[in-house]
Amino acid sequence: MLSSNAITAVARRALSVATPANSAIRTHKLPGNRNTLAKYGGQHTVTAMPGDGIGPEMIGHIKKIFKYCNAPINFEEVQMTSIYQDGDMEEVIYAIERNGVAIKGNIETKFDDPAFVSRNVELRRRLDLWANVLHCVTIPTVPTRHKDIDIVLIRENTEGEYSGLEHESIPGVVESIKIVTQEKIERIARFAYEYAVLNGRKKVTAVHKANIQKLGDGLFLQIAKDMAKEYPTVEFDQMIVDNASMQLVSRPQQFDVMLMPNLYGNIISNIACGLVGGPGLVSGMNFGDVHAVFETGTRNTGTGLVGKDIANPTAFIRAGVDMLRYVGCHKHADLISDALWEALTEQGVHTGDIGGSAKTSELVERTLRNIERMMPRLD
Repeated sequence: MLSSNAITAVARRALSVATPANSAIRTHKLPGNRNTLAKYGGQHTVTAMPGDGIGPEMIGHIKKIFKYCNAPINFEEVQMTSIYQDGDMEEVIYAIERNGVAIKGNIETKFDDPAFVSRNVELRRRLDLWANVLHCVTIPTVPTRHKDIDIVLIRENTEGEYSGLEHESIPGVVESIKIVTQEKIERIARFAYEYAVLNGRKKVTAVHKANIQKLGDGLFLQIAKDMAKEYPTVEFDQMIVDNASMQLVSRPQQFDVMLMPNLYGNIISNIACGLVGGPGLVSGMNFGDVHAVFETGTRNTGTGLVGKDIANPTAFIRAGVDMLRYVGCHKHADLISDALWEALTEQGVHTGDIGGSAKTSELVERTLRNIERMMPRLD
């Protein structure tokens, strides 16, 4: 079991989830060591996994933006898609273990093939990326039903129903197994409270189904409730997952930090992303004790958008910004974040998914022009 200090160190490295400051989404300046294992001559080597769908195009845009602002990042690109290749998973695992940090596109999970095991789930399991963190915050010029949303979603990432443990015991009878452990619940709960304290958050809401799942979710709720006593500055609340879903779409401003088991976290995170404008806007972070993987918040592939120059690159760019902050490149992260924020808000460059007509390349190009104008502040 990890100590409180160990959890705090992981929470401190979750650097990009913060409150909006001035014109951009900025991190708090938090201390703590970064697990960037591959750094030579001031350059960080990170693993890039393009994945399926629009992933390869978006990784290309990130590389272009990083190169334009001279971000000290070298990408080691490794290929893994939904099409199995001998040894590709091992190559990816080895690269991430060597570099400590990765950015990835999503890998399609074939739901029509019972034998297909999610490669995204396997990657998180193999690397023990036990904390998933999303920051869903209102972008003022994006048309949405609700305003003033600022929610951090923290999800246990390795156990529960989402692990995919199921079998057909006899023909026509399927057993899906939900396994949860005290150790992993305590780990993610402490992460949520430590994160709230470090980032000045006021409330943690534990989302559960303990009225029905009395043992599994009952354990989750009890641990979250008991641990709250160690953090008197953070208000504790709890909500059944179906009510939490309704409350999110009716009054999302009531939520601050949401703490969730794996499956509920997947569903609630998608709702929250939709509330602030959709899957093209929100990035996601996956943390373990040693490794970190950055990706889009909703983990969809956008296969139908490939080659059309219409996908919103914001979520991928923000994932790149998250990664830069994790490795300590704060000036470059702020520069890209500010340039993107200005393009979206002051300049109104919106792709079709958020009510505009701009192409992917146009939003990227405007971001580059803004970077060019802002570049002197890096000196």
